[in-house]
Amino acid sequence: MEPRNHSGLPVFLLLGLSEKPEIQSVLFGLFLSLYLVTVFGNLLIILAICSDSHLHTPMYFFLANLSFSDICFTSTTVPKMLLNIQTQSKVITYESCITQMYFFTIFGLLDNLLLTVMAYDRFVAICHPLHYMVIMNPQLCAQLLILAWLISVLGALPESLTTLQLSFCAVIEIPHYFCELPEVLHLACSDTFISNVILYIVTGVMGFFPLTGILFSYSQIVSSVLKISTVGGKYKAFSTCGSHLSVVSLFYGTCLGVYLSSTWTHASQAGMFASVLYTMVTPMMNSFIYSLRNRDMKGALRKLLCSMSSSQ
Repeated sequence: MEPRNHSGLPVFLLLGLSEKPEIQSVLFGLFLSLYLVTVFGNLLIILAICSDSHLHTPMYFFLANLSFSDICFTSTTVPKMLLNIQTQSKVITYESCITQMYFFTIFGLLDNLLLTVMAYDRFVAICHPLHYMVIMNPQLCAQLLILAWLISVLGALPESLTTLQLSFCAVIEIPHYFCELPEVLHLACSDTFISNVILYIVTGVMGFFPLTGILFSYSQIVSSVLKISTVGGKYKAFSTCGSHLSVVSLFYGTCLGVYLSSTWTHASQAGMFASVLYTMVTPMMNSFIYSLRNRDMKGALRKLLCSMSSSQ
């Protein structure tokens, strides 16, 4: 039976990754596992940083906030997809779709800005080590975090507000597992020129400037590290940046690929696969990358898990 719309607002149908009934249980189990690993992995990082006084530094302060953002980022899409699979329903209301797009954009932008701030933190730590604690003082860290939140909340508004001005048919089938803005724009019945222009402006600005900041920070870091005379000193300096560079590459490689490729293609399997990577795999991998590649984090996690097991 087709869903009916009694409010005059359109009804969106999320078709998901596949419409084959026989693999729905497999998809449910797979993405439930990914989601639980993402939430518990990033939650462990937050708890480890909060419980270990040695990790009360600017770098780990921003890492804890990145983990929180990753949990929220994944939670904007995956629970609804799991609910739809479990209830065998594809419906998402107009209000829920717009809300999902808005919060998805907020936490996507917040991830982006936090990665930029963390690159600046590493730049100060390696290029100006003697002034690190003076420059990266608690007041500046708090201001940078508030600024990142403010830009994310305000930056997500133009895309959502212009989408509210569009008209849609009564029932719209979205060939995706969540309301991704480029896919929704493709399905609008009215002219989407302004919405597409705003989408590419926001994506360009929020992608170009933070990425430029990251690249500039690391160009200065590489220049400083190459001046270090000892091999051990170079390795130690680079090792502190390895985790961050891995996360940056994974995030930008998948996220920008989806939004820039939407100019040329529509609802491609490759685009949907890239969406899975940056909405689920990247937030999950962040916790593994930072915990497995960082000696301090491994020590803090070990102490946290030991204290949790001993208290039971």
